[in-house]
Amino acid sequence: MQTIAPITKLALTVFVTIWAMVLQSLPALAALIICQLLLLVIAKVGITIYKGIASLFVFAAVLAGMQYVLNHDIMLAGITAGKMIAMTLVFFILLATTRMQDLSAALVLQCHIPYEYAFMLTAALRFIPDFLAESKAIQEAQACRGYSPQGNLFQRFFSYMAVIKPLVLKAVTRSETMALSLELRGFGSRKKRSFGNQVTLAPRDYALLFSMVLFTSYLFIQIS
Repeated sequence: MQTIAPITKLALTVFVTIWAMVLQSLPALAALIICQLLLLVIAKVGITIYKGIASLFVFAAVLAGMQYVLNHDIMLAGITAGKMIAMTLVFFILLATTRMQDLSAALVLQCHIPYEYAFMLTAALRFIPDFLAESKAIQEAQACRGYSPQGNLFQRFFSYMAVIKPLVLKAVTRSETMALSLELRGFGSRKKRSFGNQVTLAPRDYALLFSMVLFTSYLFIQIS
């Protein structure tokens, strides 16, 4: 997966999202999820990614439980959770197998997106792992101070504000520091930029893109 061009993996992200939205069968969604898990195994991603995926499955189970409580339809609850897992897993694949510099170069050189917008996107994706790490650190710090969310769902939600507030403040501080650093380095002063990253499409990328278009067309033909 690491050798596939970033633009191909970006296209995979878009197509998998479309497939997850179109598919209305629980076995089909399960097959899509299994295929994505196999791609992660083939890519030999780190244990941190699998921990994140485990948290995703737990959250999906909670979401399915809430859906079942509201609608008493276990199939609908399963499909909703399956769609969420399928649409989120593909972002794990993209982030775990793509360097942000390569993704930024692909967006600018191949998608012709202005560098400022491409940088904003890749910077946001880059800070997701840091954001999760800070969230865990704040929870552990608050636990040392006696923080222990208890009670019903709403009470737990409001007690979680003890974690959210410092997390938001740290994120704002980080963004201000980053903006100041970029300004001092003259970010945006050069209109024409050059990249040393090789993001050209290989024959296997064209074959993968053609396969994705073909499968999407097949799905829409089956629906219509």
